[in-house]
Amino acid sequence: MKAVLLPGEREVRVVEREVPRPGPGEVLVRTRASAICRSDMSLYTGNPIVGGDAAGRGLVVPGHEPAGDVVETGPGVTGLALGDRVTGYLAIGCMRCEHCRGGRLMLCPRWKCLGFDVDGGDAEYFVAPAVNCLPLPDELSYTAGALLTDMVGTQYATQKSLAVGGATTLAVFGMGPMGGAAVLVGKALGATVLAVDLLDERLALARELGADAVVNSGSDDAVARLRELTGGRGPDVVVECSGAPPAQNSALDCVRKLGSVAFVGESRQTTINPSDQIIRKLLRVTGGWYFPIDQFAELSRFAVQHALPIERLVSHRYQLDDAPEAFRAFDRRLTDKAVFTWD
Repeated sequence: MKAVLLPGEREVRVVEREVPRPGPGEVLVRTRASAICRSDMSLYTGNPIVGGDAAGRGLVVPGHEPAGDVVETGPGVTGLALGDRVTGYLAIGCMRCEHCRGGRLMLCPRWKCLGFDVDGGDAEYFVAPAVNCLPLPDELSYTAGALLTDMVGTQYATQKSLAVGGATTLAVFGMGPMGGAAVLVGKALGATVLAVDLLDERLALARELGADAVVNSGSDDAVARLRELTGGRGPDVVVECSGAPPAQNSALDCVRKLGSVAFVGESRQTTINPSDQIIRKLLRVTGGWYFPIDQFAELSRFAVQHALPIERLVSHRYQLDDAPEAFRAFDRRLTDKAVFTWD
């Protein structure tokens, strides 16, 4: 089979490998869609943000957002059959600790990440634990299924935890793919959504996805404009998706007193002023990272019932042979959300 490897230093190899075989409790999936995520760039450059010794050395097939068809089951697998359409849950846990038993496999102290620690979906086939292969409704395409987990799933879990609903004014900073997913989820939950970004083309897409108003933080004072749009009060909830320190600070500055801020965009270091930005506003500040595995049935029903146009978040589609071009363009930000497809 063909598979992608990322040895680091912005090198991409498409190699031939043996089709893997599923072990006990595992299934073999024929990949039909696998998305490139901004976190994959850490593998591309050789500085992985998660993963063990194998990550970033070109030993592991990337791709933590895959979907496809079950083509073989290993010993002891129940509940999955050949031909089942599935999407992959990226966190592989021990299934014994308190976090795994609570559904949050990504908090397991011994967790491994699909596409970082173990081979992921940027290949014609991948193997995963049966518990990580989540049933994909017929109403959702393979591409939608791939994006449903990391992006839409993260936003759904985050916004649900913050009680986003019809009475909420939600501001979203960063209109990349994750921010776009935040707009889709927020509108489906009934919120008034305000989108913030530096790029007019991304703000135009945010309007298409349902944003009620947009703010260009490059030409406007985003904090002042968001307060103006909310009658001087500030948004009830802010979801920060860019990971940029200025946006993170603006999120804390603009939100109303007793409001909530979720940091979703990855960031290694940011300087804030807790006294003025958090303590004296009595804010709730949380991290938004993936979703509990037992929430997937609810999440997939939500996507179907609200007819979420998830594929609208995809900017480019590639064949696996074009992986060098795909990663190069993604690294240069010539694409937003790119997906390998086998349609």
